[in-house]
Amino acid sequence: MKALILVGGFGTRLRPLTLSVPKPLVDFANKPMILHQIEALKAIGVTEVVLAINYQPEVMLNFLKEYEKKLEIKITCSQETEPLGTAGPLALARDKLIDDSGIPFFVLNSDVISEYPLKQMIEFHKGHGGEASIMVTKVDEPSKYGVVLMEETSGKVERFVEKPKIICW
Repeated sequence: MKALILVGGFGTRLRPLTLSVPKPLVDFANKPMILHQIEALKAIGVTEVVLAINYQPEVMLNFLKEYEKKLEIKITCSQETEPLGTAGPLALARDKLIDDSGIPFFVLNSDVISEYPLKQMIEFHKGHGGEASIMVTKVDEPSKYGVVLMEETSGKVERFVEKPKIICW
């Protein structure tokens, strides 16, 4: 199984920490944020992680070489030449993620840290037979994140609203 981690951001809100280090390499709970994700992915059977990267790719890849060996997980790169947003990096990495086996893959944002219920996510995805599954959470202030509008009965995504200024429920 494979995973794509979106690591393309510049980390402007974490400056000056991110002037010399990409945001995913900033420590969180005594280890770089991205290692929390790679370890969680490895624990459920992911064998290859593709990094959708834009900012300081050499720093990121040099750092992760050690962990690629230590964790016995392949880490490759899909490099953006310009920021592509959220869906753009997925399209750019398509050939590295999709093969004839039809095995699903994960897509994670590098700056989201949580207790990942990845095993349950795989089971949910396989159970509904759809093309994709997305895990979201409710927040008090969605203007920083975005909103997923879903059909109430089926839970199917109708549309995404990117970082709305005003939300009326």
